Amino acid sequence: MKNSNTKLILLHPYIQKQGSSNRLWLLSFMSLFTLAFLLTITYTSGLYAYSTKTATPTANVAAASATITATNAPMPTTVINTLLHYASKSNDTFKMSYAEIKPISDVLRKCSSPCNLLVFGLTHETLLWKALNHNGRTVFIDENRYYAAYMEEKHPEIDAYDVQYTTKTREMSELIKVAKEQIRNECRPVQNLLFSECKLGINDLPNHVYEVDWDVILIDGPRGDWPDSPGRISPIFTSGVLARSKKGGSGKTHVFVHDFRRDVERVCGDEFLCRENLVEESETLGHYVLERMEETSFQFCRNNRPVTSSSPAENNSSSASST
Repeated sequence: MKNSNTKLILLHPYIQKQGSSNRLWLLSFMSLFTLAFLLTITYTSGLYAYSTKTATPTANVAAASATITATNAPMPTTVINTLLHYASKSNDTFKMSYAEIKPISDVLRKCSSPCNLLVFGLTHETLLWKALNHNGRTVFIDENRYYAAYMEEKHPEIDAYDVQYTTKTREMSELIKVAKEQIRNECRPVQNLLFSECKLGINDLPNHVYEVDWDVILIDGPRGDWPDSPGRISPIFTSGVLARSKKGGSGKTHVFVHDFRRDVERVCGDEFLCRENLVEESETLGHYVLERMEETSFQFCRNNRPVTSSSPAENNSSSASST
């Protein structure tokens, strides 16, 4: 006999369908919410990345500009005066005096940055020239390859090259004569000396030395105080050609000749740098300012009679220099 308290529960199909529908709506809602959340995160991340990319170059440019400005800042006057003072007070017998250093320093200070300085001779003032040409390019040329290597090893900031001179001081007159005979050919005042066979031209330096537009050239080497010493005939001639062959820059080159009291320095200076370009002189220092010339120019000095023939007889009739 069955228990009369037993209850029979019947679920209508509609009720089952309604519960399933509610679960589907809930699942759909959660899916849409999740999708919207993911889209929001993706959009925000992309916007942040875009802002970072656009802002970073600006920040980098600003930082780079600040760095360049700081790097290119001129050397303070007090530092320059201190360097000049201690350099001129040294006990080195072969040092320059303050009166000799000051004109060169003044030109370097006024030189547009960066300034290109070429120095013939590794001397007591080598580190001074490097320091005074702050932010500029300084190259040294010396006759002693071992000393040039030593200076570069001891002072890695120094850019030095050696050159083997083939001239002798006692040959000055003959060398000038040959140069005048070849003034329309190998010894032209405007040319690339790298490809020149002129005996007075220095043509065995690294290629890039001939490509630089030198603003200031200092001739303080090689040795020239006895007949068989190399003398400064080649550096003076080479400096005259480099200055007149400039392609860019201001168009002017300051050339300083040290030991100006000696015959070789004065005679070769008059011949290849020219008296009309001498703007300042003392017993020991000559200061020339040369302007670039056209490739069709075949005379170093304006007051020399123009050369119209390459024959030795006619070339030798030209005046040596102005006095």
